[in-house]
Amino acid sequence: MLAVLFDIPPHVGYAVVFALIAIETMGIPVPGETALIAAALLAQEGQLHIETLVVLAAAAAILGDNIGFAIGRKGGRKLFEMPGPLYDLRIAALREGEPFFARHGAKAVFLGRWVAGLRVASAWLAGINRMEWPRFLVWNALGGICWAATVGFGAYFVGHAFERIIGVGGLVAVGVVTAVLLAAVLARGLRGRRARGEPTAEE
Repeated sequence: MLAVLFDIPPHVGYAVVFALIAIETMGIPVPGETALIAAALLAQEGQLHIETLVVLAAAAAILGDNIGFAIGRKGGRKLFEMPGPLYDLRIAALREGEPFFARHGAKAVFLGRWVAGLRVASAWLAGINRMEWPRFLVWNALGGICWAATVGFGAYFVGHAFERIIGVGGLVAVGVVTAVLLAAVLARGLRGRRARGEPTAEE
C-alpha cells in the first residue's frame, strides 16, 4: 500500500485514502486503516498534508458508516428475517442483538473503530439491530474523528512503529467490547432465571 501511494500524485493519494476508508466502513473489507497509516507516513515526508488527510479520513469514516447503517437497517434486516436456512437462529440473534445495541450500542460503535472486524461490521450491526440513528450518528462521528486523529497523527509523529501500537490498542478495544457483551449476556440470563423463579448462584 505504501509503495502504491508513493507512485501517485498527492491529490490522487487523498482520493484513494478517502475511497478506501469509506468503502471499508460501508462493510466491505478493504485496507482503509492501512491506507491512512501509509498516507500519514507520506505526510511525514512532506508529500501530503497531515491535517487535510485526517479531516478527509474522518469524513470518509462517518460517511461510509452511515451508508453501512442504512444498508443494514433495510437490506440486512430483511435478509435476517427472510425464511430459509437457520431462520430460528437468525431471529434469535436479532432478539438478543436489539437489547444489546439499545444498552451498549454507543460503546460498540465508538470502540469498534479501532477493531478491524468491527470497523467493517459495526455500522451494519447497528442498523440491523435497530439502533436509533441520531444516537448512532453522534457516537459514530465521535469515533470517526477520534480514530482518524489517533491513527493519522500517531503514524505521522511516531512513524512505522505506530502500526504495532495500534495493534495493541485494537486488542484492548476487543477486550472491552467482549467484556461488555459477556456482561450483557450474563445479566440477561440472570434476569431470565429470576423471572422463571429459578435459584441463582448467589441464592
